[in-house]
Amino acid sequence: MLLCTEGREIQPKAYRKRIGPIFVNRRFFQLMLIASTFGLCWLGMQIVHELGHVLAAWAGGETVGRVVLHPLVISRTDVSHDRHPLLVVWGGPVLGSLLPLGLLAVAKLLRLGQRYLFRFFAGFCLVANGVYLGVGSFGGVGDTGDLLRYGAPRWTLIVFGLVCAPAGLWLWNGLGPRFDLGEARGEVDPRAVAWAVGVATVILLVEVLFG
Repeated sequence: MLLCTEGREIQPKAYRKRIGPIFVNRRFFQLMLIASTFGLCWLGMQIVHELGHVLAAWAGGETVGRVVLHPLVISRTDVSHDRHPLLVVWGGPVLGSLLPLGLLAVAKLLRLGQRYLFRFFAGFCLVANGVYLGVGSFGGVGDTGDLLRYGAPRWTLIVFGLVCAPAGLWLWNGLGPRFDLGEARGEVDPRAVAWAVGVATVILLVEVLFG
């Protein structure tokens, strides 16, 4: 039921959506979508980041020892750095930012109904990798430490962060209603919730069993 306030229709907080014979509180769908999307993005971001290291290593003739992917640890790729160390290290954040954009382009081409989730994921990867290198350049942690040690100028890491992080925020702009957030309240799609929860669960189980 809708309430009217000064000629404006709003939905009460207790609004319930009917799924077949079952009524489910709208807030449940919202929380499930937000939680599962962030979980999926975190796991997916680590996967494409490490895949970037692996692809760069193969392209540079390096040897990949192992890839560590587990929900309870920070991901990493053990690679030799004998021939093209900068290529290998840059491959993680660069391809880890570009590959999600490619997935977004495919989702748009196929006109997928939940392609806004791909847009959120692409934005998440851009923000994560941008902040990782931009802010991390002052601490020298992880990839940033390797890049600086192998001769990458600090300003290149800062520029990377200044380009990627705002680009990711730009991709997020306007997605609030999809998650029932902001003044322009939208409606959460139960199919998106099922998709995000399902994919996140599969990745989680695979990493726990084989990571």
